[in-house]
Amino acid sequence: MGLFDIIIWAGALVTLAGVAGLGACIVYVVRLRRGGLDEDALRARLQRGVVWNMAALFVSVIGLMLVVVGVSLK
Repeated sequence: MGLFDIIIWAGALVTLAGVAGLGACIVYVVRLRRGGLDEDALRARLQRGVVWNMAALFVSVIGLMLVVVGVSLK
């Protein structure tokens, strides 16, 4: 197993972590909507969910970049 194989597998794991984060964001928003909060409180909490969503997307993109770099250089 060479260096580029390690980069590919590390990228796959990072991507899966990002996808898991996206799933957690979905669960968070569904629970908020079912929670019966007033509009202002719901909006404030959804804004926090957007931050987590963007972070999860960023992690997924970094993982996919690692996979592409590993495959390209292999």
